[in-house]
Amino acid sequence: MVHAAELDVPVLDHADPDLRGERFHAVLGDLARRSWLARTDLGFVVLARDAVMELLRDRHLAFPAVQLLELQGISDGPVYDRTAKGLMARHGEDHARLRRIVSPAFTPKATERLRPRLHDLLEELWAGIGPDGGCDFVTAVATRLPSMVIAELLGLPGEAERLAQWSADLQGIFDMDAEEDRAALEAAYLDVYGYVAGMLAERKVEPGPDLISTLAALEQEGDRLSDDECVTLVCSVIAGGTDTTAAQLSHAMRLFVEHPEQWELLGRKPERAPAAAAEVLRFEPITPFTARLALDEVDLDGVSFPPGSVLFACAATANRDPAVFSAPDHFDITADRGTAQLLTFGFGSHFCLGANLARAEIAETLAFLAPRMRAPSFDGEPVFGNPTGIYPMESLPIRFEPAPA
Repeated sequence: MVHAAELDVPVLDHADPDLRGERFHAVLGDLARRSWLARTDLGFVVLARDAVMELLRDRHLAFPAVQLLELQGISDGPVYDRTAKGLMARHGEDHARLRRIVSPAFTPKATERLRPRLHDLLEELWAGIGPDGGCDFVTAVATRLPSMVIAELLGLPGEAERLAQWSADLQGIFDMDAEEDRAALEAAYLDVYGYVAGMLAERKVEPGPDLISTLAALEQEGDRLSDDECVTLVCSVIAGGTDTTAAQLSHAMRLFVEHPEQWELLGRKPERAPAAAAEVLRFEPITPFTARLALDEVDLDGVSFPPGSVLFACAATANRDPAVFSAPDHFDITADRGTAQLLTFGFGSHFCLGANLARAEIAETLAFLAPRMRAPSFDGEPVFGNPTGIYPMESLPIRFEPAPA
């Protein structure tokens, strides 16, 4: 067994400001061909697909949400408490218990009830951009639709803008400057928690078909969520259900502008939208690196990592493994990618609960827009965000020829 500290492996400079777009994948692809493992000043990046999957299902590792706060000088207060109680920060049987109770609320069947509303929401957004024949897709569509969907999911129509702002506020714990904005961050956490707690109390008296009511009523083998667990989980849905899907929708549109023949095909055959969404998720995962903290000594592919080691599972390389996917660096919605699992939503016990909803949002958006938005092209330079956390598009100006469905 080789100790991790003794390894001579390639180095990934995650702070490189040019590490985005095509160069991002070129650099990662080169590293993956040279080694299954790379080093950064934050820890190690696991690049090989099999090792990534082994890492993500190893129960000796946990998502370091609490540790990220402690690194920023926050070890108490409402932000710390809410993060420590959240689903992502839990592991082992504690995490398994919560997943067991809440999983029925996030099945494909549970998502289906939102599809008609998705179409209505897309009609609303299209009415604002279609006649103009152009927009910044990020601000006009990608950042608006997910918060509208989360508002519908929670039974809070009309609250999309408030939820979007809260999501941006709550994601501040991952900006690595949380201590500087601690007062504002804590105020946002208390605001969200108080609002959701009030909604939970109302839904217990008058339940509806929304997620808050569902979570309040869920029971598995006599076990139920406490009020605090229910509120914390809903806060997590608000925080994690908007920025991620917004980023994925933005990259989806960018990819199709770059591949106009595939957009034209999708316009003629919108029934291909689920396969198109899957290819977007494979080709450009918007969480390219998923952090894990070693709680005990971890052995991975003949290498020993001591407790406290931080390892990053790289979905960006795992989703382009040439042993699993043919022509993996080619974006192709018609390709037969087989049944191999995409690692965009993680793997193992921490697989993303919102994966079904995100897939539905992406597929419905593509199926709706492709017949209506002809010949989209860039109307300015796309602006890529930083890929080390959620990998967004900061701006995506496009022009197109509007057409009736």
